[in-house]
Amino acid sequence: MLNKVILIGRLTYDPELRYTSSGVAVGSFSIAVDRPYTNQNGEREADFIRIVVWRKLAEVCANNLGKGRLVAVEGRLQIRNYETDSGDKRKVAEVVAENIRFLDWPKNNEQNQSEIAAGAEDYDFPDIDDVPF
Repeated sequence: MLNKVILIGRLTYDPELRYTSSGVAVGSFSIAVDRPYTNQNGEREADFIRIVVWRKLAEVCANNLGKGRLVAVEGRLQIRNYETDSGDKRKVAEVVAENIRFLDWPKNNEQNQSEIAAGAEDYDFPDIDDVPF
């Protein structure tokens, strides 16, 4: 059996981080994924897909992602059943992420960009004459 999902989209809200009663981190957010075609009005529609992340990946996402960020999500589709407080039965489809790739830089985050630039200064780039092409 195979259950594999790969999506690229933008976060629709900041990740929510919480912990289970046993202390395991779990996070959730939603991404908007454009459909590959336009509707009758020539507009592109999007699907809004719920993403669930666990453990260290949940903490990394909560600390580094925000609304509008572009990400690639690799995981599996899960259909979960639950009951509301009023007794109604519901189903929800969500992607349980195994891997998240950050595809853009954070906006208005000068500290992270300066830290990255400072890290690049410490890297020993090879001499241009050593490049084989």
